[in-house]
Amino acid sequence: MEDVNKVVDLTLDSLEKVKTARPVAGSSRKGDNPVLFLVGNSTMRTGTKGNGDNGQWGWGFYAGQYFNENQITVENQALGGTSSRTFYRQLWPDVKKGIRPGDYVIIELGHNDNGPFDSGRCRATIRGISATDSMIVTLKDGPNRGKKETVYSYGEYMRRFVRETRALGAHPILMSLTPRKSKGKSDASGWQPVRVADNFGGWARQIAEEMNVPFIDLNELSATKYDKMSSWKINYHFYLDNIHTSAFGAQLNARLAAEGLMASTHPELKPLQAMMQNILPPTQDVKREEGKPVLFICGDSTVKNNDNDSTGMWGWGSQASRVFDASRITLVNCAMAGRSTRTYLKEKRWEKVYNALRPGDFVTIQFGHNDIGELGRGKHRGVIACSQDSSVVSRVVTDKEAYNEVVYSFGFYLRKMIDDCREKGAVPILVSLTPRNEWPDGKIERRNDSYGRWYRDVVKDTGVTFIDLHNISADALDALGQEAAKAYYNHDHTHTSLKGAQLNAEGIAKGLRASDCPLAKYLK
Repeated sequence: MEDVNKVVDLTLDSLEKVKTARPVAGSSRKGDNPVLFLVGNSTMRTGTKGNGDNGQWGWGFYAGQYFNENQITVENQALGGTSSRTFYRQLWPDVKKGIRPGDYVIIELGHNDNGPFDSGRCRATIRGISATDSMIVTLKDGPNRGKKETVYSYGEYMRRFVRETRALGAHPILMSLTPRKSKGKSDASGWQPVRVADNFGGWARQIAEEMNVPFIDLNELSATKYDKMSSWKINYHFYLDNIHTSAFGAQLNARLAAEGLMASTHPELKPLQAMMQNILPPTQDVKREEGKPVLFICGDSTVKNNDNDSTGMWGWGSQASRVFDASRITLVNCAMAGRSTRTYLKEKRWEKVYNALRPGDFVTIQFGHNDIGELGRGKHRGVIACSQDSSVVSRVVTDKEAYNEVVYSFGFYLRKMIDDCREKGAVPILVSLTPRNEWPDGKIERRNDSYGRWYRDVVKDTGVTFIDLHNISADALDALGQEAAKAYYNHDHTHTSLKGAQLNAEGIAKGLRASDCPLAKYLK
């Protein structure tokens, strides 16, 4: 059935299935080490399995990376569709069986504490934090139909979680809800984060202050991040609806939850903070000099290769200093052989660049050689072959692991990088892929009906500076002829020799000079 948020969540339709999908409480414990239990709803663990098979992820899936597993394990006991009332009644008794003295329990509930009290999901709580308000209802739906139940306020359920956690010798932590998204009032076409400071967020904070419990305002931390994003970026941090997060949104919330825990001054969290890790975001190493912007060069093997053997493979990024004045701009080659737009993001290489960006920097973005491949097979680097924003859930199976991944289109990944640059005040430059050493009908191969079209669609949508290196270099090679052009490649159809890398670097300069991009003033 559809709830008041227009979301259909079948999680609690089978409690038996739920019990087999969630871990047995305390089963992750290593020796006598403590366990961090996560108690929440679908924003913490989406769906029954919580494995992203529908493209939605809860932030609890990513929380473990911020804790040293040799000192403490993170156990996601959250379940989609639960309110503070239904979790307390149906799932909390089993969670308590695994809690030991010294453990930690994060409680983040409230998204589902609405709707009818006695029908439908039968999960609503009394609004507010009253310790005395209650009501007796006769359940009309669900497995307990016909039974009577006493319903308390949201705040009273929070008190019960806190009291019972402490009675077991463990440490409770309250968190406010993750933000939802809604249409912005000032921009009818844009999305904005919804804060809950005046209801569930405020009530959780009040209970935390009343009971001297650590409180992390995840709602405000996340919403503050969303405030800096474009509405397009906010939109893809959610998936299928306005509440449940994509992998992008779940990872953001997991990081902010960890940062909030580490920043807390509550003395009860000091032992937990000593077991945390990876709090500083990954950042590309850059040796900055006063007054000099940085040019981050991103791409694949045609941009960065071995770059050390005069007869080997070279990427044009290694030759960037031939055309750029390194005394006025710092050059950082962040490209990596074999990467597609998808894997460049997945491996957090783009995240490192993004975190290193400062206003006034420049970024060249050039991918394509590794982007087209069958999804769900091979090296799992292929993307959807189009420029429009689209996505599909792909099952990735390797020798080491199997998992679900949302794969987006070539155009989406390019737009993401462009949008991220602008968010940080940097200038993105889109560069088309280098031509391959293929000569149908005596002319070098051109991909203007595929990549060329997709690049131009993105340029039209975003207004980004575009260097059509594909055709600039192809024109130069066509003028040389097929036989002479062999010297510009390294015995295959893709990778360039040193001479070819230099040709492509000169093509970058030619394209910049014909543009109005401010990066052009740093050319020699």
